[in-house]
Amino acid sequence: MQSIPVDTTRLGVLRCAIAPEAKLSNPETQEVKKDRDGNPVYTVAVTVRQDRRRISVIEIAVSGEPKGIQEGQIVKVTGLTAFAWAMGDRHGISFRADAITPISGTATTQDKGGDA
Repeated sequence: MQSIPVDTTRLGVLRCAIAPEAKLSNPETQEVKKDRDGNPVYTVAVTVRQDRRRISVIEIAVSGEPKGIQEGQIVKVTGLTAFAWAMGDRHGISFRADAITPISGTATTQDKGGDA
């Protein structure tokens, strides 16, 4: 599988869509996937909006649990790499990063009161 480095500066604002979740290697036993060094692998769904185009959501795998990331928060993705894969009739692109970190003070809150 060939890895392709991704220039995150060209992806626009990266925002957490789904907070970090442990990636399961076996959904039946709830066994968490481990990387080569034995660290648990987590996934974070991140929205990407480039040049005012429509928003895409990508799932990014990262070793170890990213700390302090909340849904709606702008994040910094370091060392993003894309991998093309194929299994029978299925194919796609997977993403992996060295780190995903929050950018302070960017979590969004929604007004639930309805007052203007």
